[in-house]
Amino acid sequence: MKTFKAKIEIIGINPFVFVPSDILNYLFEKAGKNKGKIPVRMKIEGNEFEQTLIKYSGHWRLYLNTLMRKSAEKEVGQMTRIEIDFDSNERKTPFHPKFRKALNENENARKIFDNLTPSLQKEILKYLSFLKTEESIDKNVKRAIEFLNGNTRFIGRDKP
Repeated sequence: MKTFKAKIEIIGINPFVFVPSDILNYLFEKAGKNKGKIPVRMKIEGNEFEQTLIKYSGHWRLYLNTLMRKSAEKEVGQMTRIEIDFDSNERKTPFHPKFRKALNENENARKIFDNLTPSLQKEILKYLSFLKTEESIDKNVKRAIEFLNGNTRFIGRDKP
């Protein structure tokens, strides 16, 4: 792991730190690329997380969500200590069994889902995977199918 200190900055509503260029180059070399998303393992003030390094508006940024900042007791404007390394582990968003069953029962929705961009597929899967109650899961699986069939909005989006 490489270590650096950085000031937590914010763009829009998103807190982040800039990663020094020597560490970026190290991560690019380990990832075998310098474009797209770079999965990383990181520690902020000793608290470990998985995160993704993203280039946005011409700069590589390491975004720090609320859980990360709270665990480190750090906020925007403060300096923090980051340890970072490339994460070679495959990251896969779980496919909720109820959603898979619903897609298998609705051929049109399944075809549409299969033709969505990978990022939109992941967004739907991620949303469903964070639901807690069976009632909430059932309601949102139904809404996802209706969304795919073009009948309603879902995850803040109009028809696919």
